[in-house]
Amino acid sequence: MKDDRARRAMTLLQWVLGLVILVESSRFVFSSSASATFAKTGLPNFVRLGLGWAEMLAAVIFLIPRFAITGGWLLIGSLGFAILVHVLHGWFDVGGLIVCAAAAWTVMAAKAQDGGAVIES
Repeated sequence: MKDDRARRAMTLLQWVLGLVILVESSRFVFSSSASATFAKTGLPNFVRLGLGWAEMLAAVIFLIPRFAITGGWLLIGSLGFAILVHVLHGWFDVGGLIVCAAAAWTVMAAKAQDGGAVIES
């Protein structure tokens, strides 16, 4: 019983994290205000588009139970790059990105402990 609750909690965390990152990355890619804000970094626009699309792809892969660990690593990598870009430009509001990376790590650890088995509700 307790194990089933933990599995359901991890599944919920996996889906909430994946969907939130998917939505936020979509806004980052498709929003004109995000484009204007990113332009202040001085980096070319393809960096924003590449990072946003990479996050969206990683989020989708993360939501597929069989590939959650691979998607988690991709999420952590893309979030780490986003944190680096923020910090290098003096934007230290990276707490949300760090929490997302920690949540991805948590889901990955639970999947690995389960032997990579599908976490179902």
